[in-house]
Amino acid sequence: MISKFRVAAIAAAVFTFAGTALIGGPAQAWQGAIALPSVSYINHASAALGRATLSLDSHAAATLGLDASAVAAPASLASLDALVENEAAGEALDAEQECLANAVYFEARGEPLQGQLAVAEVVINRAASGRYPATLCGVVVQPAQFSFVRRGRIPHADRASEAWRRAVGVARVAVSRMAPRLLPSNCLWYHANYVSPSWGRRLERSATIGLHIFYS
Repeated sequence: MISKFRVAAIAAAVFTFAGTALIGGPAQAWQGAIALPSVSYINHASAALGRATLSLDSHAAATLGLDASAVAAPASLASLDALVENEAAGEALDAEQECLANAVYFEARGEPLQGQLAVAEVVINRAASGRYPATLCGVVVQPAQFSFVRRGRIPHADRASEAWRRAVGVARVAVSRMAPRLLPSNCLWYHANYVSPSWGRRLERSATIGLHIFYS
């Protein structure tokens, strides 16, 4: 009888210990020199997306359920128009700036200033990449790269136009790094959004600005 009572008492003690461990968790088991694993997470339901701090291409915006046209440019670009206007009235361009201004004019003169600056950045990125000619003029006139170039020659821009003045300003701003960069330094390609070249599928999309899609 005593033996059966002891067995029952031991069983009750074991059950009580197991229940305590399940309710209280294994805290004591982790005491000592063993570190508890840490876990971090984001509460996606309550996390706020600040549109003013996002720079998204249209594909990324669609993935997030945002309207790409409503994603504001970084606040630091608010002064871009004033910068371009100021630089458009500067002294004569040097040869490299001239080539860059022509690329901006012929490739993006109908684009918003951010789109024109992005085109200029692609030309600058190419010259610095080691994969293309090392000068801005070399990049612009490289065969089969820019459709406005014919047999290595750049056509004449309308130097009296407002579009040329703005292209000059954009080129100076881009070369002097006066404005925050829009694109990563490895962004070397772009195309208009109304065409779909096969090489675009092999690259990472960096941004969509105006009618141009930019790739790294």
